[in-house]
Amino acid sequence: MSSLPAHKALAALADAADPAIAHPARAAQKLRRRSAWLANLNLAAIVAVLGPLIIYPLLRLIWLSVSGADGLSMHAYTVFFTNPETRGVVGTTLAILFASAGLASVLGVLIAALLFFKPFPGARLLTRFLELFVAFPSFLVAFTLIFLYGSQGSIGLLLQRIFHLEQPPLNFLFGSGGVILAEVIFYTPFVVRPTMASFALLDMRLLEAARSLGAGLGRVAWRVVLPLAWPGIAAGTILCFLLTLNEFGILLVLGSAHLVTLPVAIYAAATVDLDLPTAAAGAVVMLLMSLTLYAMYRRMSRRGNRYAS
Repeated sequence: MSSLPAHKALAALADAADPAIAHPARAAQKLRRRSAWLANLNLAAIVAVLGPLIIYPLLRLIWLSVSGADGLSMHAYTVFFTNPETRGVVGTTLAILFASAGLASVLGVLIAALLFFKPFPGARLLTRFLELFVAFPSFLVAFTLIFLYGSQGSIGLLLQRIFHLEQPPLNFLFGSGGVILAEVIFYTPFVVRPTMASFALLDMRLLEAARSLGAGLGRVAWRVVLPLAWPGIAAGTILCFLLTLNEFGILLVLGSAHLVTLPVAIYAAATVDLDLPTAAAGAVVMLLMSLTLYAMYRRMSRRGNRYAS
């Protein structure tokens, strides 16, 4: 009676049951080919979707900023940086940015600390409202402030009647004061949420140990909470600066002719002056600033994740 050797019989059974067991090298090569095929398919899908929506417009924007009548030219950047008004526009942009984002960051951290460490009745509802507030359009805040504090706003008219004034007492909205107030109101919730998330990752035993050793609230916050939670706080602050830098709706509603920031200047160059190359050069400069802030935000987010793990 003839029969296969035992090891050949086992190999045949394994091959019939699972080819990957009998031929691991062949299975690994097949898996690599399948992974490469899926990666190429995903890349093709991403290019097909993002190409006409993002990649092509950005490439056209860059090309428009460096193209001239005779080919490649940096004339648009020369006009942008040598224009005497550019220095004032950049200065105004940075002043509004640091005032608005700085105040929103400080206020957001304080609100997050209050909601997390000293919860009060209604704190959960306030937290949910702040999360919902992020979904609101920014110009809605500007119009709300006009309806409340404008020359014909309800609070302005109420104060005028109470104090028997000839003119409304509030006249600060259409300028830097109104823009800063609106941006602080709108962008503070963007700092609250990541800050609370960083607080949630703290080891509360460390805080209790510090308090048991006699450290006060201020010392615990400065020596324990901030060193541990600073990546999340920094990420929220950088995100606030990034969004405030790109703000346009509030500036369009509350900005005046004397308050021209970089987004407004780019918009005016493209639509009013019809100087598309200069507008494209300014847009590229602003894009580089935004990408720099975004890279910093990603770095702080990754550092915060490493701290959490």
